[in-house]
Amino acid sequence: MGYVHCDPKTLETEMPAVSRALLNLGHPIFIVDAGGRIGVCRKGRAVLGEDNPQKPDHYPLIAYAPPLRPEDLGSPAFKRRHHIRYAYVSGAMAHGISSVALVRAAANAGMIGFFGSAGLFLETLEKVIVQLKSELADLPFGMNMVYSGNTDLEWATLKMYITHGIHRISAAGFLRLTLPLVAYRLEGIQRQADGAVVCPNQIIAKTSRLEIARQFLSPPPEKMLRDLVNQNRITGDQAALAETIPVACDLTAEADSGGHTDNRAAVSLLPSMIDLRDALAETFGYDTPPGIGLGGGIATPRAVAAAFTMGADYVLAGSIHQACVESGTSAAVRQMLAQALQTDVDMAPSANLFERGIKVQVLTRGTLFARRASRLYEIYRSHESLGSLPADVKNEIEDKIFKNSLEAEWESTREFFSAYDPAQLKPAETDPRRKMGLVFRSYLGKAARWAIAGDLSRQKDFQIWCGPAMGAFNEWAAGSFLEHPESRDFKTVAMNLLFGACVVLRRQQVMQGLARAGVLPQDFVGRFRPMELTEMEPYLT
Repeated sequence: MGYVHCDPKTLETEMPAVSRALLNLGHPIFIVDAGGRIGVCRKGRAVLGEDNPQKPDHYPLIAYAPPLRPEDLGSPAFKRRHHIRYAYVSGAMAHGISSVALVRAAANAGMIGFFGSAGLFLETLEKVIVQLKSELADLPFGMNMVYSGNTDLEWATLKMYITHGIHRISAAGFLRLTLPLVAYRLEGIQRQADGAVVCPNQIIAKTSRLEIARQFLSPPPEKMLRDLVNQNRITGDQAALAETIPVACDLTAEADSGGHTDNRAAVSLLPSMIDLRDALAETFGYDTPPGIGLGGGIATPRAVAAAFTMGADYVLAGSIHQACVESGTSAAVRQMLAQALQTDVDMAPSANLFERGIKVQVLTRGTLFARRASRLYEIYRSHESLGSLPADVKNEIEDKIFKNSLEAEWESTREFFSAYDPAQLKPAETDPRRKMGLVFRSYLGKAARWAIAGDLSRQKDFQIWCGPAMGAFNEWAAGSFLEHPESRDFKTVAMNLLFGACVVLRRQQVMQGLARAGVLPQDFVGRFRPMELTEMEPYLT
């Protein structure tokens, strides 16, 4: 393999030296044969492909790992595009769970966060935008856009984003491209003097389906471009430029995540998304191909290392941030999440797409929400209206789920939708089944708000979006300071994953070299455990 010229005084010959060397991410590691013993040389000159000249300060090279720092992970193009140091995204969680504080923490840490816009009134979102732009100035952040099927609400939300100069959104849950989304992407598109096409607005899409990913990774459909031209939203020249760019500048392959998910396996999903991106980039000849990231299951250093090893341009984490002190949920929910196992999750009906049977992944430990929400959907499927419910079913709903009369629930539902989405009410006034659907959806929405508010009188009804990642993080953090939710701040959690991923990747290279040399060190050598930021910082310089 070669040899290393190394000062014998700096040579360390115990296995713990390997663990220490792995933490020095900015320095290479040379593992050498020091007279029949394993030696660790952190400084020296390696010569590959030549025999050892048999000098006292020359040692046969057994294994090598190059420097690898957290900022080296992921795509340089992705990091430049979003003006961040680390290829790490804090995903949007609805109802402001991805809070102002969480978005701020991500920006200040050299990462990017998306505010959880779904389920909030436009007036609230406007105040959030003003606050974030004031506090973060030029630091990057984004807002969320969740598919709801309500075109008017989409137009209103995206118009507000454009008005306030929000140039970056995450698009989640979309079953197809929509005209408002494409219009947002093309707002201000132009060709510069050097011939480059500039598109100020960026969309990071999130999906687990290849057929939807294909739409986001392709230029906008011709029909949509014609419609936008006819509506005077873009010019003919802008429509022509639109044919040279993808709808999304980046796309997150969504594996088994909390909330909306198809429970896809990351190891099969991510490679397929990357292959699709590569094929479409070649077909359309993009100057800048979209990035492909991985979300769902991003919870441990090994998971982050695996994502980047498979070719992810960035990673996106969500569930684990919900248990961070900056999240917009309650202390009660953080405590419940910190106790979750990987198996403490299940699928339950979604509030925004209830009638279609779309489901979200939620926590089951300490709450009966999944069971009760599924019962409501079962009743919805088998009955035509609230008035047609048998007495025993009506009593069950009122006593065990709503803890209120159906009549009172309808009044509460009508009041909410009058303010949030009035278009939903008109069909419900004439269609008894739609009315029943709205009332049941109201419970699902309230269950999320009870959790966020920490209303312990309704704890058994808490809707807490959560994937298996939460349990994986808890298992990794067990016995460390990160076991406790009050110790989980965003930067500490995120940097542990990135720093740990670097250790994992370097360790893998060292262990492979040792194995080739017939050396089998104990498995615990070099294993990364949670570190306080103060412990980590000396290794980051």
